[in-house]
Amino acid sequence: MMPNPKMIQQLQARLAKMQEDLGNETVEASVGGGAVTVVMTGHQKVVSVKIAQEAVDPEDVATLEDLVLAAFNEAADKSRELASKRLGALTGGMKIPGLM
Repeated sequence: MMPNPKMIQQLQARLAKMQEDLGNETVEASVGGGAVTVVMTGHQKVVSVKIAQEAVDPEDVATLEDLVLAAFNEAADKSRELASKRLGALTGGMKIPGLM
């Protein structure tokens, strides 16, 4: 049974609103005891990167690179989780191909 056009329009409007809201919501990931913090939107756009001064060691750049990478990956995971949670709430848990 096909959903009626009005239901589809309502779902599209709610999806558009959800996408807009995700752009305004942020997630934060902090690694290394606060050495590196990344803030990212629900659209996976980076808002800020903070590196604690004590994390900067010219003799050990590799550790800082690893921390930055870990913070970005954690923030991206949290952003995807946020989007998935919002979509699940919108669709009532239905899996809709192509949405996530």
